[in-house]
Amino acid sequence: MEFKRLKDLREDHDMYQKEVAKLLGISQQYYSEYEKGKRTIPVQHLMTLAKHYNTSIDYIVGLTDEINPKKKKVK
Repeated sequence: MEFKRLKDLREDHDMYQKEVAKLLGISQQYYSEYEKGKRTIPVQHLMTLAKHYNTSIDYIVGLTDEINPKKKKVK
């Protein structure tokens, strides 16, 4: 499965693959395979990216089109 939004988010934040790879602690080639859908993205990496880009995992994987989800209040 190709994650086009990974590339879109990265470019919207003026970042290179190498920079995102460093954030995740992986090589640029490895990260490139995430964007191309050649490698499955671990949940931990999705969580890191969602926090970094201030969005949700659902947005990254295409389950929602809402880029900035509403934050729920914790009781």
